[in-house]
This record gives sequence, structure tokens and C-alpha cells, in this order.
Amino acid sequence: MSENKGKNIGREVRHRRVRAKVAGTKKCPRLSIFRSNRGMYAQLIDDEARMTLVSAHSREIAGGDLETGKNSKSAKKDIGFELGKLVAKKAAAKKIKQVVFDRGGYKYHGRVKALAEGAREGGLEF
Repeated sequence: MSENKGKNIGREVRHRRVRAKVAGTKKCPRLSIFRSNRGMYAQLIDDEARMTLVSAHSREIAGGDLETGKNSKSAKKDIGFELGKLVAKKAAAKKIKQVVFDRGGYKYHGRVKALAEGAREGGLEF
């Protein structure tokens, strides 16, 4: 088994463990995160109705495309922070103030942590 395949399987196992404990409702949706080498996605999900209420991608941010050459780790964290603020802004438009955080099996570190801090600064409560 290749090293990357093992990492992905481990992340899936951690994600299932988190998802067994975390569920979103219409009043308090789940803030789900997916990160790739090219960008990050964030969604507010109502698990009871199985609907995505709000979604955002790092491409929606000016300079959020990581392929532009500005691909340093600090740039990725900055994009994550701005993405968190964008999700919070979209959630406020739908009158959502409180969420449960689903880190998607990733460590609460780096881009994931920056996104969470940006969402908190934007007005979301975890």
C-alpha cells in the first residue's frame, strides 16, 4: 500500500469517528471542511434534511487560487482564514449564528485552524 493511500484511509477513519458524534440541524448546522492541495471547501450542512445550506470555495476569494504561484504555507493559512470569514458572512445572510465544527478528519492545525478562527471572527459560534 502506498504511503498516500494509507494517509487517506486514516483520514477517512478519523472522519467517520468525528461524524458519529457530530450532526447538524437547521438551527445549528454542521460546518464541514475539505481541503486539497489546490484549495479548500467549506459547507454548512443540515443533516436532518440532508441539505447544504451554505457553501464556499477558496476560489471565491480574490487571490484564492493556489496555482497562481503564491503557494506558500502562510498564503494557504491566509486563504483559509478569509474562507472562514466568507462562510460566516454567507451564514449571517441566512440568519445562522451557531454551528458545530466538523474538521473532516484533519488535524485542528494550519489551514483548518485558520478557517475556524476566521469563521469565529466573522460571527459564527462553535
